[in-house]
Amino acid sequence: MSAPRILRLNDADNVIIAVDKIAAGAELPDGIAAGRMIPKGHKVASRSIPKGEAIRKFGQVIGFAKDDIPAGEWVHEHNVVLHDFERDYAFATEAKADTGLRPGEEPATFQGFRRADGRVGTRNYIGILSSVNCSATVADFIADAVTRSGVLADYPNIDGVVAFTHGTGCGMASKGEEFDILARTQWGYASHPNFASILVVGLGCEVFQIPRMMKEYGIVEGPHFQTLTIQESGGTRKSIEAGVSKIKEMLAHANDSVRETVPASELVLALQCGGSDGYSGLTANPALGAAVDLLVRHGGTAILSETPEIFGAEHLLTRRAESEEVGRKIVDLIDWWTEYAARTGGELNNNPSPGNKAGGLTTILEKSLGAVAKGGTSTLRGVYRYAEKIDRRGFVYMDTPGYDPVAATGQVAGGANMLCFTTGRGSAYGCKPTPSIKLATNSDLYARMEEDMDINCGDIIDGVSIEEKGREIFQLVLDIASGTRSKSELLGYGRNEFVPWQLGAVM
Repeated sequence: MSAPRILRLNDADNVIIAVDKIAAGAELPDGIAAGRMIPKGHKVASRSIPKGEAIRKFGQVIGFAKDDIPAGEWVHEHNVVLHDFERDYAFATEAKADTGLRPGEEPATFQGFRRADGRVGTRNYIGILSSVNCSATVADFIADAVTRSGVLADYPNIDGVVAFTHGTGCGMASKGEEFDILARTQWGYASHPNFASILVVGLGCEVFQIPRMMKEYGIVEGPHFQTLTIQESGGTRKSIEAGVSKIKEMLAHANDSVRETVPASELVLALQCGGSDGYSGLTANPALGAAVDLLVRHGGTAILSETPEIFGAEHLLTRRAESEEVGRKIVDLIDWWTEYAARTGGELNNNPSPGNKAGGLTTILEKSLGAVAKGGTSTLRGVYRYAEKIDRRGFVYMDTPGYDPVAATGQVAGGANMLCFTTGRGSAYGCKPTPSIKLATNSDLYARMEEDMDINCGDIIDGVSIEEKGREIFQLVLDIASGTRSKSELLGYGRNEFVPWQLGAVM
C-alpha cells in the first residue's frame, strides 16, 4: 500500500496537509503515525504542539492549540481555538513597481465593446433595473415579455434583456450610508460598460426616487437610458406595455455595438471565492493570483474583496500597499468589521461555514490566508468603498461582505467586466452582466460538477505548476471576455444574483 500523500507548505509550519484521506495508524514523515483517520484536505500535527502554542500553516498563525496536541493528531476545530494576537502591518515595505511587459512579450488583447465613455464591455446586454422592490415584478415581466416575443433574433449583437431586481429601495432613510450604498450600486449598474442600454422601473412613491438619482449623477434620457414608474404609467399592465415599447426602441441602438480588438488593460477582474475548502489556498486561489499578476503586468485591474475573509491576513496586504495611507485603509476596514460583528452579536470567526469546515478550514485566519492568495503578489494600489467606481489600474481592494452575491454585486457596480470565482465545495454562482468563470480547487469536485466548472485547478496537486495554471486562467479570461460563454452563462445563471448590500434599519 502506497504512503498517503501529504504537503508541508512552509518550514515554519507545525501542521502538514493530507492530500488524500489518511487511515488511522498510517505512517507519516519524521517517523510519526496518524492518530486517527484524517479526511483529505485536513491538517495533521507534524510534531507535538503544546497547549497555547500557535498553529502555523503557510508560515502564518491560523489559531492556537486548545490542549496539548500529539504528533500525528488531526488538527481541527475540536482542538484549535482563536484569540487575538499581535500583527506586524509593516506598511508598504513590500510594495514594488509594476514591471509591465517583459522583453519580447506581446500585449494581450480581447474582442470587446468600446463605449462612449471610453470603457470597454465584455457583453452587450439591455438591463432593466427596479428602483424598489415594489417594481421588481413589473421589471421581470417586461424582460420576460421581450424575450418571449422573439424580437431579439433580429438583433444578433445583443446578448439579452435582463431584469435586475432587489429587496430594498423603501422603508429606509433618504440619506446616509445605506442610501448611498444603494445609489452607488444602482448607478454602477446603470452606467456599466456591459450594458448598451438601461431601463429603470420605479413604483413612483418610493424613497429611492429615480429623478433624484438622475440629477445627482447627471443622467439624461436617450437611447441608452429610459425610465418609467408604475403609478404614472397607469398600473401593471400598462407599465409592462410601456416598458416593452421602450426596450424595442432601444434595440437598434444596442445592436449597433460591435466587438473590436482592445488591449487586456481594459479588463477589470473581480475576484471571488465561495464554498472554500482545504485545497483553496493550495491550488485555485494561488493560481488565480498568478493570473492576476499577469493581468496587472498587461495593464489591467483586479479587485479583491470580502473583508470578513481577509481577517487575520490583512497584514499581508498592508505590506504590499503602495503607501502607508493605502495600507491603513485596510486596517480601518478590519476595525469597522470587528466592531460591526460585535454590535450584532457575532464575531468574525463565525465566518467559516459548515461546508468550509467539512472541507478542512478550521478558523477564519486559515480561510483568510487562502483567500488573500487570489490577489497575487502585485502592489495594492487603492482601497474602495462598496460599489465605488474603480478609477485606478492594477491590484485594488473593495470593501464588501463575505457573502458572495452581495460582494460580487458591489464589484460589478464598481466596474468589473469579468469575474473569477474559486470553489472547493461546489458553489453554484453565476453573474450577469459580468461573466463568471468557475475554478474548481480539486479534481473530485471538477469531475462531479464539470457542467458548472470552467477550469480544474486540482491538477496542481498532481504536478501542474501554479504559473502554468495561472496562464491557463488568464487565457480563458481573454477568451470569455471576447464572447465565449462561461459554464454559468450556458446554464442561464445571473438573473437572481443581483443583491445590493442592505446596511441599516428597515423601517
